Amino acid sequence: MSFAQQALRAGAVLAASLPATVLAQAGGQGVEPLEGGYLVKLTLGLLLVLALVLALAWLVRRGGGFLQGGLGGQLRILGGISVGTRERIVLVQVGDEQLLVGITPSRIDTLHVLERPIEVPEGGGAESGAFAARLNEALGRRRGS
Repeated sequence: MSFAQQALRAGAVLAASLPATVLAQAGGQGVEPLEGGYLVKLTLGLLLVLALVLALAWLVRRGGGFLQGGLGGQLRILGGISVGTRERIVLVQVGDEQLLVGITPSRIDTLHVLERPIEVPEGGGAESGAFAARLNEALGRRRGS
């Protein structure tokens, strides 16, 4: 007898003994696993769990402030430029300080802490296109002084 035939025979024996096992575990009450009431309870339970997961996801999205560690909006990315395929220079506002940060796939380094903050209009961060000019101006002042 081949291995496949033995596996089929073992599966058939297991399948034949499954209803008896379910009845024995149910205390002989005659509960079938595919009975209508059982399926309704199972479906309602699954729907309840799904609704709970969706409600929690909505709450996290709606009140995601606790995920920021209590910074309360004190940490913002003001702009950035790409200097390579996977490298960027980003201007970050932390409280009243502005940091120039270099980001690579393997690390993040503080390149410079600006003494005088660069004025960035609200909503005009990385999209404005003038960030590189303001950065060069600020770095030029630094080199000149």
